[in-house]
Amino acid sequence: MAISEEQAKHVAELAKLSFSEDELHQFTDQLGEIIDLVETLEEVDTTDIALTSNVNQEINVIREDEPRNGTNRDELMKNAPESENGFIKVPAIIDNKESEA
Repeated sequence: MAISEEQAKHVAELAKLSFSEDELHQFTDQLGEIIDLVETLEEVDTTDIALTSNVNQEINVIREDEPRNGTNRDELMKNAPESENGFIKVPAIIDNKESEA
């Protein structure tokens, strides 16, 4: 399936990525190849193939779940570069410029 550079640019913007024109062209080609591969996989007949939830026959041994006190919030906040109202302050990753998403 061919994907347009405009579609690839839209995907990049959703992922908060920016590309030069050359990179955008390369990204478009790579994204098209990925889509082609997925379409090829969709053509494989898996009708008589049994479901596999785990290929490893080993059983995981897990420790008992025992409650214990966590680390003091004030101590944790000392490691945060910036905090506000008891929370770690991070850059915004969602903007409202695209309301169709």
